[in-house]
Formats: sequence, C-alpha cells, structure tokens
Amino acid sequence: MSAEYPPIADYGLISDCHAGALVSRSGSIDWCCAPRFDSGACFARLLDWEDGGFCSVEPLDGRGGAAFREYEEGTLVLVTRLRAPEGEARLIDCFTLADEERRPRHWRELARIVEGESGVFEFRIRIVPRFDYGAVAPWIRHHGPSLFSAIGGDDALLIWSDAALEAPDRHRLEAEASVRPGERVRLSMTYVDPAEIDAERVPDPADPAGMDRRVEETIEGWREWSARQQLRGGDAKAAARSAIVLKALSYAPTGALAAAATTSLPEGRAAKGGRNWDYRFSWIRDSALAVRSLARLGFEDEADGFRRFIERSAAGNAKDLQVMYGLGGERRLQAVDVEHLEGYNGAAPVRVGNDAVTQLQLDSYGQLLEQSWRWYQRGHEPDDDYWRFLLELVDAAIEHWEEPDSGFWEWPGKPRHFTHSKAMAWVAVDRGLRLAENCMRKAPERRWKRARDKIREAVESDGYDSKRGVFVQTFGGRDLDAVLLRLPTVDFVDYDDERMVRTTDAIAEELDFGGLLRRYSSDDGLGVEEGAFVACTFWLAECLARQSRLDEAREVFDRAVSTANGLGLFAEEYDPKRREMLGNFPQALSHLSHLEAVLAVAEGEGARPASDAGDGRAAGG
Repeated sequence: MSAEYPPIADYGLISDCHAGALVSRSGSIDWCCAPRFDSGACFARLLDWEDGGFCSVEPLDGRGGAAFREYEEGTLVLVTRLRAPEGEARLIDCFTLADEERRPRHWRELARIVEGESGVFEFRIRIVPRFDYGAVAPWIRHHGPSLFSAIGGDDALLIWSDAALEAPDRHRLEAEASVRPGERVRLSMTYVDPAEIDAERVPDPADPAGMDRRVEETIEGWREWSARQQLRGGDAKAAARSAIVLKALSYAPTGALAAAATTSLPEGRAAKGGRNWDYRFSWIRDSALAVRSLARLGFEDEADGFRRFIERSAAGNAKDLQVMYGLGGERRLQAVDVEHLEGYNGAAPVRVGNDAVTQLQLDSYGQLLEQSWRWYQRGHEPDDDYWRFLLELVDAAIEHWEEPDSGFWEWPGKPRHFTHSKAMAWVAVDRGLRLAENCMRKAPERRWKRARDKIREAVESDGYDSKRGVFVQTFGGRDLDAVLLRLPTVDFVDYDDERMVRTTDAIAEELDFGGLLRRYSSDDGLGVEEGAFVACTFWLAECLARQSRLDEAREVFDRAVSTANGLGLFAEEYDPKRREMLGNFPQALSHLSHLEAVLAVAEGEGARPASDAGDGRAAGG
C-alpha cells in the first residue's frame, strides 16, 4: 500500500445530476467521473493514492489547511475554509448547472474558486488528470494564456484558470497564486469531446465574470429546488440534505438514480476487499423507495422520473426485467477487475460493473407493483400499455415465487428461499389485485387471489419461527435479517402485530453492533466481517416509531444520524468500534432510509407533512 488514505468521512459530494466528484477535507478532488457517474474516472486517487490522479488546492508552504467546511444552505455547493499563517480563504467547489444558452449541453464544468477572507492567502493548484481510472496519463496541450486541454482516448478536459497555469511536464498542470480579502482566483475544468478540441470548436472559457455567474446560478438553482420540500420540524434540515443528495445522485437525462457515487469502497476493513462492489448504477428497489420518499416530501417530478426510468428500462416486458440498469438504461453491466488500481487503503480488487445484474431477486416484482399502487393513490392511473406490463409482472411473480433467489442483499452464494423475497412476491400479487379493482381493469382475479393466499400461507408458516414467535431470514431457518423490518411498510403485517413487535425486538437485540444494526448474522461466504448497515438502523427507528415506541425510536434514530459526516452525508456502512465509515459513499439507500425514518418519527411526534394528507396509507406503510 502506497499511503494512508483519508477516512471516507473526509469527503464531500458535488454533482450536477450528470457527473459527480468527491472533495476531501483538505481541498483535493480525489474522485471524479464525467460525463456520468458511471463513466471512467478522470481523478481516481481515492482508489490509488500514487497513480489515480487528483486536483488539489493547498497552502503554499504546506502549513495550515482546512479549518471548516459546509454546503451553502439548500445547495450542493461546497465551501471549505482554508487557513494559512498569513491569511484565510474560502474554497468554493461545484459542478455548475447547465448553461444551455451559452454552453453545449454535454459539457460538464467543475468549478473551483479561491476567495480571500483575511490577510494574504498563498496557495498552490495541482491538476493531475488520469483518465480511465488512472490508466491513461493524458496529453496536456497549451491553447492560450492559462488555457490547456488534457486529452486521452475518448476523454478530454478543457482547463482554464486566472492563475498562471504551467505544465511542468506533458501530464500535469500547476500554478501558484495568492488572494487578499474580496479577491478571487478561479479554476474551470470542463469535460468535453476530444474531437471538439482537435477541430478547434471549443470556445475560449477565459471569462471570470461568466464563471462567477454560473456559480451563482447554480446556487440559485439548488435553492429553488430545495425550497419545494414540505417537511417541517427539527429534522427538516437534515431531511433536506438527504433529499439534495438523492437529487444529486440522479441522472437528469433519464431520471435514473445511482445507488452511490463510487465503486469498490470496501464494506469491511481488510487487506483484500471481498466486499468491494460498483454501485454507480440504478437499482429497482432504490428507485421504488425514492418514488415513495421524495413524493411524500413534495418532489413529485423527481419521483416520477425515477419511476419512468425503470419502466422504460424494463422495455415493458416482465421477462426482460433486471434488478438494475446503467444510468442510461444499459443492460450489460457485468463486472471486470481494474487490476492497475491498488484499491482504497490497498483493499483490491477495484471492480467496474456489477454481476448482480444477472441475479433473480423476487422483490423486484413487488417493488414495481408497490410503486405503481402508490402512484395510483396519488392520482396517476396506469394506461393500457402499462397495465399490460403490470399484468405480466404479476404473472411472473406467481410463476417464480417458489424458486430460490438472491434476495434483497444479493446473496453471493447459492440462491435461497428468503422470507422477504416471498413476501414481496405477495406484494406484487396483492397490488395487482388492488389496481385491477380500483382501476376497473380486467385481470385473472380468481387465480391471483389463490396465489396471493398461497404465498401468504407459506410465508407465515415456513418463514416464521413459531417457537420464538418471529419472522426469520429464510424458510425453515432460524437466523434473523434486518430487511424483515420492511414487512409492515408493504402492509404484509401490521406494525403493532405481536409477531412484528417480537421480530423487531429480536432483530434489535441479535443484530446489534455497537448500538447500530448489522444486516444479518449468517455466513455469506465472503470471509470479511462487515460493519453495521446504516439503512437497517434507520429501518429499526421507523419501525419503533410506527409502533408508537417514540422514545426508543428517537434513541435509535439519533444513533443512526450520528454516523453521518459533518456535511450530513451517509456511507453504506459504519464501524462503531473504529468510528469510521465503510462502503460506497454517499449511499442512496442510507439517505432514502433516513428520509423514511424522519417522516415516521415526525408523524409520531405530531409533525406530519402536509403532503401526506389523503395518502391513503395502511399500517403506516
């Protein structure tokens, strides 16, 4: 291993709903994928400290550093306050939102502004692009005063600064500058098509006023979007941050939701990463949960975008349904190892793609039908074409529900009969019947009802440990699984049903890890101990709140919230022993579950959002 990597919590996310980057506490961009979240990284020091590439802004003499950082309120514009012995400055980082009247829509601009606060702040800029996850050291070319391009393969960056950029060699850029109070030094790095540079079709970006305007318009755009949130109360600010993160992880052209901004950040602390996955794709379950949570907060357009993306990507054919898709709807996502990267903290392998794309996960059918049912409750009835798709989905759930699958957690070993998967197959049939009745649509209701009853009977007998009185992870098994906390959210069982209360208590006790929850205790064969799963702890808080156990819910909720970094960002997992984040970051499922828990606790404490009036939910689901 070449260096000690910064903790995951040291990073903040910036995005324009197309591309994304992570900025460290010290002001270094160590991860950046453009023009999409799932594109090859052009800065990948996060996964290889020596050779991955980065862009840093740091005090010139190496003394001092970051004093404080925060997002501009209601935005994803990150401000880091840098301090040196002779002065202080603000480092403003963002992806500017598209300036369609003046710039091509496919351009993605990463803007960095150093603004003097006090004294004289002297600093150095270093830009070391490495395309294709660090594999390509690009060709740096000079086009004018402080105007350069970096080209390699099918990637290119157009780089401009009003500092005096220089190229010490053909593969990197540097500049030294200083600012006094009120002064600014700007750096613009724009992802473009390399053919545009060769054909000299790229306009000169040397426009300080234009860059300032784009940053201000970006702040205004984020604030205008954030102002639509309809939750009030003490947790509203944190909920707004989670909503912004989910918006940031969305891919605007299609409405897809990336599960995370990164790949291969390990879920366990080990020399080799047996739990390294690529999460920069769109999962059906995340999209379905996003529809539910964001719609309830008032973000109907985004919820509709996620819903439509999954429907389109499935091509209206239940037989072609996948558990996840690329952000543009791509279907071929099998994983390959990027062998030249050493991995975060040396935890190889680094994976691009995800083999879970080929798995059978029965919950996908239920998620889509549940999503369609809730969308109907909000006044959106399925048209003829979509109803035919829903008919196929229900029939597919009935056809496959008795088969073993990989489950909610994408079990890496031999498929098993997961209780939650069977329950979600029941949801698919139940919601199909509800839609048929309420929309007066033709459906084989007798056959569906028989199947629904058969699935429920199987879950309540084979997925239930009658000696302990709790639902279990797999049919005939004894192990618990935190995903069983989701059963009441889909009305399979009431929150206050004695079986669910006992299951909640058993999960809280047996899966506890330092006051948080593990996903499960079963041996999944990966050989690397993982941390507590952030979303599961929020699910426990939600369940307790719906059971009117508000003091317990608030205690669990607060412990889960404490796993966020100072910017309000959640990773996938957390190690309470070492107090460190684990897994890909920021994680959409963690933020989605945070929103659901916020809503449950708020409603329990009497602060139900106005947008939920008339929602028609049963059992708090």
